[in-house]
Amino acid sequence: MAAIVSVGGLNSVLAAKAATSTLPIDFETGVNPVEFGLVASLNRPGGNLTGITQLNTELIPKRLELLHEFAPAVTSIGLFVNPSNPSSEVVTKQAQLAAQVLGVRLVALYVGSRSDFEGAFATLVEQRAGALMSAADRIYFDQLDHFIALAARHGLPVIYPFHEATRLGGLMSYGADPLDALRLAGIYAGRILKGEKPADLPVQQSIKVQFAINLKVAKALGITFPTALLIRANEVIE
Repeated sequence: MAAIVSVGGLNSVLAAKAATSTLPIDFETGVNPVEFGLVASLNRPGGNLTGITQLNTELIPKRLELLHEFAPAVTSIGLFVNPSNPSSEVVTKQAQLAAQVLGVRLVALYVGSRSDFEGAFATLVEQRAGALMSAADRIYFDQLDHFIALAARHGLPVIYPFHEATRLGGLMSYGADPLDALRLAGIYAGRILKGEKPADLPVQQSIKVQFAINLKVAKALGITFPTALLIRANEVIE
């Protein structure tokens, strides 16, 4: 094995890092790699790891802002975070700060497996949350069908961090462009295989984002999107 390319979230990168201190590791993650001990610095990684970061926690305030613009009368908004993800605390803090600025109440709930979804949606109903968002965690991507079905059953507007969600029947999504991050990670993998060392390759950031809206879902929910949001969307599904 010449190198490891680690995608799929922070836990995957941490597992690769724990497995070897010599084999080159090219990661793709949505967290600050310095904060979580993956590299010494962004410009000089200094070890056997380097790679690509994509916007993640930085997008939490924008998701909340879009939800608030979409449904300004909603006073309580839910947030799903995975308790087993080391970045969940950072995500929750970012969301709480954004909620305070917007003057809405945040209902943060731990959802770490498929079996947690039903209870979490029941809690949102009890707490009278009028909309929902989630962290960009792998568990939510893997369970998108289940997630979207429950949101439809409860008639709850949700903004997802994954572009695929709107194509699968989700109301709207706002998140990093994974293809751009993977493209950059692939370029780094090629450079490493040609002999360059991770320590000499600065961590790069993919800054492309996607905003998508599904008007079919909006119609089913009896919702009309503000024109300002429709204009800003990269994709509108009709």
